[in-house]
Amino acid sequence: MTKAEVIAEISQKTGIEKADVLMTVEAFFKVVKDSMTEGNNIYVRGFGSFVNKKRARKVARNISKNTSLIIEEHYIPSFKPSKTFVAKIKNSKKVKTTAAKA
Repeated sequence: MTKAEVIAEISQKTGIEKADVLMTVEAFFKVVKDSMTEGNNIYVRGFGSFVNKKRARKVARNISKNTSLIIEEHYIPSFKPSKTFVAKIKNSKKVKTTAAKA
């Protein structure tokens, strides 16, 4: 599902104009990006958490040149779904039938 499809579905279900839904969705994403850039995590009860995960310093190898390089400690954005969200997906009949076909 694309962002445009999500916006269209929200607009259809709520009766709000697509342009207004688009502005709201874009504002949400901007708040998430800006907050995480500042080092803040975002917790949405019943949905999940957007968190910055710390990656430790490590030594990597380039096997084709037989050299080593150091990758410094850094942070990456991550999403951790809530327990209720995970349970809903696990109990979904549609997901189970789609997974069985694949």
